[in-house]
Amino acid sequence: MGNEVSGTVHGPVVQAGQLHGDVHFHYQAPPARPPARVPRQVPAGTASFENRTAELAELDGWLTPDVPDARNGLDGPDGRNGADGPGGPDGSGGPAGAGSPRIALLSGLPGVGKRATVRRWVERARDRFPGGQLYVDFARLRREGAAGGDVSEGLRHCLRSIGVAEEYLSGDLAELTAHYRSHSAERRVVVVLDEVSEPAQVRALIPNAPGSVVLATSRERLGELVWDGARLLPVEPLSADSGRRLLARLCGEDRVRAEPEAAARLVEWCGGLPVALYVVAARLAVHRRLTLSALAAELADENRRLAGLSMTGERHMDGPRMGDSRPGEEHTVSAVFTVAYRDLPQDVARLYRLLGACPVRSFDTGGAAAVGGLPASAATPLLHALERASLLDVGEDGRYRLHDLVRLHARDLAGGEEREAALARAMEYQLTGAAFADRAIMGRRLRIADHEERMRRAGPDPFDRSRSGGESEGDGRGGDVRGGDGDGRDAALAWLEAERADALAVLRAAAAHGGMDRQTWQLAEALTALYLHHRHLADWIESGELGAEAAARDGQPAAEARLRALLSRPLMDLGEFERARQQLDTAILRAEEAAAATPEDRRLTLLRGSVQEFSGRYWDRFDPSRAAEAYAAARALSAEAGDERGVAIALYFLGCSQSATGRHEEGLATLRDADERLRGLGDVRMAARAQAAIGVAYEALGRTAEAVEALEEAARALRARNATHYEAQALETLADIAARTGDTASLRRHLRRALEIHESGGSPRAPQLRARLEAAETNTS
Repeated sequence: MGNEVSGTVHGPVVQAGQLHGDVHFHYQAPPARPPARVPRQVPAGTASFENRTAELAELDGWLTPDVPDARNGLDGPDGRNGADGPGGPDGSGGPAGAGSPRIALLSGLPGVGKRATVRRWVERARDRFPGGQLYVDFARLRREGAAGGDVSEGLRHCLRSIGVAEEYLSGDLAELTAHYRSHSAERRVVVVLDEVSEPAQVRALIPNAPGSVVLATSRERLGELVWDGARLLPVEPLSADSGRRLLARLCGEDRVRAEPEAAARLVEWCGGLPVALYVVAARLAVHRRLTLSALAAELADENRRLAGLSMTGERHMDGPRMGDSRPGEEHTVSAVFTVAYRDLPQDVARLYRLLGACPVRSFDTGGAAAVGGLPASAATPLLHALERASLLDVGEDGRYRLHDLVRLHARDLAGGEEREAALARAMEYQLTGAAFADRAIMGRRLRIADHEERMRRAGPDPFDRSRSGGESEGDGRGGDVRGGDGDGRDAALAWLEAERADALAVLRAAAAHGGMDRQTWQLAEALTALYLHHRHLADWIESGELGAEAAARDGQPAAEARLRALLSRPLMDLGEFERARQQLDTAILRAEEAAAATPEDRRLTLLRGSVQEFSGRYWDRFDPSRAAEAYAAARALSAEAGDERGVAIALYFLGCSQSATGRHEEGLATLRDADERLRGLGDVRMAARAQAAIGVAYEALGRTAEAVEALEEAARALRARNATHYEAQALETLADIAARTGDTASLRRHLRRALEIHESGGSPRAPQLRARLEAAETNTS
């Protein structure tokens, strides 16, 4: 007689020869997965969209799978299709497989309508993608002088959009790619990638779910993507008839019908580019008495003046590239913008030039006003005038943007003094806003720059830190580290996030400009308030390096030490440990140099302690004994500076290092000291982390009951402070203890809550925890 079970079983199992009486199962299923976040990020298309029927039809034919469910293009209720057919890499044959994600690349000149075509297709097909729409603009991620945008940052952006928490976004490119593919395997999405310049940007962001779609736009054909099964779709300028229809739609059929030859010439001068036709139509709409013939003649005169000149003969990495356009096309388009520019009032024209000269790609009203040296109330009507002239667009986020071609035209018109003024004003705007945001988020944490006078001149604090509020994750130094109220802190983070790409663009331009070193390192230091909370690792590294180099040129060793110590964090997150160690070695030297020059400055003693603490975090990975030495030095320096919280934080890390080296009794005593000090300071969150470490030390000493008590207390406190990442760590330790002691009820309880935390944050550990919980439930009878 055999007694065995084969196959996969979900739930408890009873194996018995005979049963007597009733059998009762008490089984609690693992928690359901949290509902998926559905992003809708693709910007809306333009209202006037003309004659891309052929392109849309080709996209429909390529991107719509040939499967039974014609409603949504997929054959299962979960959005999956298992039919993977063959597909060749010729870029023109059949689909790469009915169930495979589809890729299409639209290429063409700037302003030709690539984005509009993609957005129109997404609008028409949105019901096919219950998992949502993801959008990455690589032009905003592109670094000065680099061939492409940052692929890792594009992946982090998409993972954030589908609900992955910041603490799970610190891996390298391979880890992020695997994480993205895992998360995208169960959601059918459309991914739109604007302004890609290399195949890797597309390949890394191909989702795994069958029926998903990737739509990319580029100025290049990127033929290598054919081998990934992509369809290459060139987008040509509008034909004469299509251009005429668009012009009629924009400025009136009667006017176009009355002057057909002039309308044809206008379309010709615009080179078939919709962006230029919009500018022409805006001028005709504003000046109702202006005839099409008069405007065509004006454009002809301007075109003759510009003959032989190119609007952009060189290839710009951060702007339009017209080198592939047809002969003579560059200056005809430039003529369109120049004629529209001449029609602007003097104050509007001045703001147009300054915005073009500024290194940023988007502006809120305050930013545009600052660049123009104007109050917001005066800048608003000027921005509206540029919008009416179709020289400025307003996005759904309320930010103003110049089209790449328009921006280049405006920049070429700006004189040297205006370019200098635009950069200086943009820097002051970004630095002042970042200083306010830094204070709202980080409170009175250690910082080298003194922004008090700058903020006083700026007026009221936009983030209202007058009310007390939540705690911050700083480096634990400088006394009270609490920022403003929760709403003010969130508003400050939101502002920094919205300005992130533009702040970095200003920082780059200032670093390259010369003469702005002090503002450069001060902005880099202030931006760490964002990077400590939102893990934009590539941005953090670039900002930190530029800031540290600027501080060195400015003769500010304290600022250089601070920035290099902070820079070690993202480098370690990316596994670049040698670079992190080099930064820390330099930071220690510069901190000592600064303190020796001004020994009476308490901040410099705090700085030396902070740098030692960062050094300890590095050595935690490689040499716990050296880590303990660094933390002991940090503690002594904090005590010398009178920083009680710095002492407590250093004791916490020191106790963890002592325990990690097997000195559990010593570590336990140190952690108790840290816990008592943190409780006395009212730092509930860090005290709970210390209590969790105490529990781990108890468990290492075989004092299981005390370990469970400490860990459960820590988990409750961490949950109350919404520190769920650390709560989950405590719960997993509790689950390990429960498994070892045979406490199955506690094992299941702790695993359920840990799983809930990891799944809600999109953790890559969630599948492992779910499997462990299912096994625990299955083995319970």
